Amino acid sequence: MPLKWVLHWQPNAGSTVNSQILSEVSQCVESINGVKEGRWRATLTFYKPHTREQAQASEFPRDFLGISLPEQPSKYYLIIRGQRIVLEADSSIQTLMEKLQSYKTRVALYFDGFQYQLGDFQLRVGKVVPTHSENLRGIVMEVEYLPISSMEKGRQVMEEFVDIWQEALSKRSLPGHFVHIEPTFADYGLADSYTSQHSAVQYATVMAQLIATVQAVQSMRN
Repeated sequence: MPLKWVLHWQPNAGSTVNSQILSEVSQCVESINGVKEGRWRATLTFYKPHTREQAQASEFPRDFLGISLPEQPSKYYLIIRGQRIVLEADSSIQTLMEKLQSYKTRVALYFDGFQYQLGDFQLRVGKVVPTHSENLRGIVMEVEYLPISSMEKGRQVMEEFVDIWQEALSKRSLPGHFVHIEPTFADYGLADSYTSQHSAVQYATVMAQLIATVQAVQSMRN
């Protein structure tokens, strides 16, 4: 499948994300001839062990994520960041987990936005919001380079594109910028050829960064 980078919005110190920034980012994509193709949505769920005995809690992973991606609607991706494990399962595993009650949902987040076509690139820009809420927690952007699936072969093209994009966005003088943090995919046993498991690991990494940003802002306020 095509190479993809997942970036997240990093606010400047003292500022937060808001819907106006998301609107400006979307307008910027259209200003560089991005053609809107429709909506896109992904879901990320944090799970925690459902244990009756406190002693049992140590036997279960604490940092456990489940991700559904729009390009693979029949699949569900499970990530344990602490042990660097990523698994691809049938989407029906969610029903099985509910019945077993080994884990329960701590929080679920939606990534909701629009998809754009820009030459050989696809861009998806969206907000991060909790389930049953419009409280904006972050902004993410997917950059997909359609002709190449090799991360190494596509790296220079992706870097150049992101540089051009950042320059276009900087003219709007927004209080922050997009950041790309590439996980060490080899730690998860993933090779150079890009797969949906790479996407799942990137989303887990992005969520860790978004949580850290929110916690930093809260500690400054306190």
